[in-house]
Amino acid sequence: MKKQLMLLGLLGMTYLSSYAQKINRKAVVERHTVSVASFDTLASLSVGNGRFAFTVDATGLQSFPKYYTNGVPLGTQSVWGWHSFPNKENVKFEETLKEYTLNGRKVTYSVQGAKNAKSKEAINYYRENPHRLQLGNLGFIFKKKDGSNAQITDIVVQNQQLNPYTGQITSHFTLEGQPVTVLTVCDPNQDIVSVNIQSALLKTGQIQVFLKFPFPSNQFLDSGTNYKNPDQHQSAIVSAQSQSAVVKHQLDADQYFVRLDWSKNATIASQQAHEFILTPKVGDGTWEFSANFSEKKPTTASHFPAINQRNISAWKSFWNSGGAIDFEGSTDVRAKELERRIVLSQYLTKIQCANEQPPQETGLTYNSWYGKPHLEMHWWHGIHFALWGRVDLLEKSLDWYTKVYPNAVGIAKRQGYDGARWQKMTNPAGEESPSSVGAFLIWQQPHFIYFAELVRRQKPTKATLQKYSKLVFATADFMASYPHWDEENKRYILGKGLIPAQERFNPEETFNPTYELVYWHWALKVAQDWRKAMGLKPNEKYDKILQNLSKLPVKDGVYLATESAQDSYTNPKFLTDHPSVLGALGMLPPTPMLDMPTMQRTFDKVWDVWQWHDTWGWDFPMVAMTAARLGRPEKAIDGLMMHIRTNTYLPNGHNFQDERLRLYLPGNGGLLATIAMMCNRDDLPAGKTSFPTNGQWKVKWEGFKKMP
Repeated sequence: MKKQLMLLGLLGMTYLSSYAQKINRKAVVERHTVSVASFDTLASLSVGNGRFAFTVDATGLQSFPKYYTNGVPLGTQSVWGWHSFPNKENVKFEETLKEYTLNGRKVTYSVQGAKNAKSKEAINYYRENPHRLQLGNLGFIFKKKDGSNAQITDIVVQNQQLNPYTGQITSHFTLEGQPVTVLTVCDPNQDIVSVNIQSALLKTGQIQVFLKFPFPSNQFLDSGTNYKNPDQHQSAIVSAQSQSAVVKHQLDADQYFVRLDWSKNATIASQQAHEFILTPKVGDGTWEFSANFSEKKPTTASHFPAINQRNISAWKSFWNSGGAIDFEGSTDVRAKELERRIVLSQYLTKIQCANEQPPQETGLTYNSWYGKPHLEMHWWHGIHFALWGRVDLLEKSLDWYTKVYPNAVGIAKRQGYDGARWQKMTNPAGEESPSSVGAFLIWQQPHFIYFAELVRRQKPTKATLQKYSKLVFATADFMASYPHWDEENKRYILGKGLIPAQERFNPEETFNPTYELVYWHWALKVAQDWRKAMGLKPNEKYDKILQNLSKLPVKDGVYLATESAQDSYTNPKFLTDHPSVLGALGMLPPTPMLDMPTMQRTFDKVWDVWQWHDTWGWDFPMVAMTAARLGRPEKAIDGLMMHIRTNTYLPNGHNFQDERLRLYLPGNGGLLATIAMMCNRDDLPAGKTSFPTNGQWKVKWEGFKKMP
């Protein structure tokens, strides 16, 4: 008997050891090292630190920026790099406002419909300014044997690799048979790109480096290759020594600096406006240099060996913290590709989205919507950090809401509401940008409560409550004052005067969208929980809304997109864009408002009739979340891996959308959030996942935090 007990004990230990075996994170990450074998304009690679990103072509620098203009551009962007053109016409923001009569009262919104010429000027100015800057192009000039400059067709790409585990890009190529190897890294703490070059071409003086400053395009997109208007900005070398130089770039009232440091003697000179050429002295075939982009003049030298070591250490720390997932051994043919998307999405969101501002949808690579963040997208950009056990990366951007809080209060007050109404399309100062869609969106409003609740769940302390409660309650105060009382039916209505997350509806006619109703109810309930945690009485107004909010609109046994759209599934227009009706379960947990059988039927209806070719990158994670909550793991995988253009993930890991949005980070963030919730959430039984149990999926995970 004693021997049997010992044997059982040993078997138990073996079982526990196998079950608790840690994932080999380095192996998982490095098996998705990116390899590029040509000048592929949709496969450019980036290094970065969350506040700064630098994107390169196959030479390891930005040697051919014009060639990449219509692909994933060779951007250099930072959170501090913004510019505004002078307001020469002295237009006022108030000139962007339009008055609407909604629910029996007058309300103003900042929209794009111009009333007159002056109004149009104001609308254009406040949409276009401020805009994020492309800080500069930093690339190689290669000299051929005959002394002429090499063109892109003269460079033969051997192989370029991005190792996400080390954050290093290694580029191998040849010019006229001579090999060149370039190692590119970014400092984890400063906006510095640093490079090691090895080539016999250095011995013959055939390699130079250029720094070129483009001019803001003032367009929806800015790929950083606008070299027009040289007389409208200024740049100059402000200091130069044998192994360093500082260049200043001035645009109207804005300025910044680039400090260059190099390992061996070189000269720097300007041959044409806004372009500076760094020429290393003929050497032994190895040369290193760094470029420090900064708002203020840098005074400290930056050298490759130290930066490279800090970079490697920082990435090792990142990958060995928080969550991880491993599909090794899975036989479903989609598993390897899904794991690739997961690994590269972690890398991309870390370098593009982890900073003190909500990110723009194209991160720190190139401008979309003039480089401005969209707050409704912050959920998709940010919650995965918390779910993957990296809540501090989410918190970096939450302090921004405190900074812009007065502007949010001002919007609510102008419109006759309480609390703070969070902006949609905004800028670093939290100022509104005119938008005929964005002005009417409301689904960004509860996001702050969701963010704060994720923090509280992981840091259930008095300090957390004290830090975020003011904004939680201000957010809820607006939410409690926004609904309109329907006296006839004795209920509160969301709208009229809104556009749902599915941006296909007329704001003046739309009311009671399903997803927003559920989100409103959930967030106000969480706000009451915060009051309880702080020892406060429940807010009577919150309770009044919770008890009397309109029921979810149903027709023919399925949830409608909005109560005002009884033709939600027969009008072709309403079968495009985001199927946000599904967000009522998936993005959000089961709530008393929602009936599960009705949502099952709704899911099937949407799956069958939706025009999936007219969707966005985060729609596929949203669908997968709903399927997971409904206990349909096969559909969750089918949703994540749907073969649709906007669900394309490029070789570099970016989520491609169309010719405008060649990368789209809400898709990457949404994928990561979905994977985490498929492994660990409140409504998932312990020891279970939402992956298929058909034997084709082997899933090992660790470190995920529970999603509500």
